[in-house]
Amino acid sequence: MRLDTTYTVNTPEGIALQLSPAGPIPRLLAWLLDLLLRSAISLLLVIMLAFLGKLGMGISMILIFLLEWFYPVYFELRHQGQSPGKKMLQLYVAQTDASPVTPSASIVRNLLRVVDFLPVLYGFGFASMVLNRRFQRLGDLAANTVVLHKTNHNGHYTHIEAEPLRPEVTLTLPEQQAIMLFAQRGNTLTDSRLEELARMTGPLVDKQENATSYLQGIAHWLTGGRKA
Repeated sequence: MRLDTTYTVNTPEGIALQLSPAGPIPRLLAWLLDLLLRSAISLLLVIMLAFLGKLGMGISMILIFLLEWFYPVYFELRHQGQSPGKKMLQLYVAQTDASPVTPSASIVRNLLRVVDFLPVLYGFGFASMVLNRRFQRLGDLAANTVVLHKTNHNGHYTHIEAEPLRPEVTLTLPEQQAIMLFAQRGNTLTDSRLEELARMTGPLVDKQENATSYLQGIAHWLTGGRKA
């Protein structure tokens, strides 16, 4: 049972990456910012080529067409999955396994925007996003991509205040990683949500009055703060 939309990907190096998909609202805001920028560029092209008459109008229409369809592809491939709008809102496009978006995936997800737009104002795309946990529109599903919140890591673990506790049972690597992720997110969730998540570990905390502190103590022990 999951209480939020985050999901974890294990890299070949054994590192667990916790990913947070962006919902419809931040994605809409990023799209509006990009729309404003594209509109400003399009207007500038029309003004600059207006002196050529019909020839200038034809050239400007071709350039606007290319801008509309390849603007997102260019930024996704050359700027770490971030268009200007997404960069302002700290979002980025990636494959679902957190690897950089591939050229073919970027082209597919953007070409299918025409399907997502149907029947009007991205109706199909919005319906698709609210019906799956990773908020993927139809283009994302076809390209196996996802829009994620960008988080800045400083390379250090969050300091854990709890006293280090040696676990009473042997923990597997995935279990250790899950406990570490739980402890690292301690300052981002309410006490009641932390306790609810901690209780989902079942037998490990059944005898504990405060499951949150117990798991945080184990996490502290796993990071090297070990008692004799």
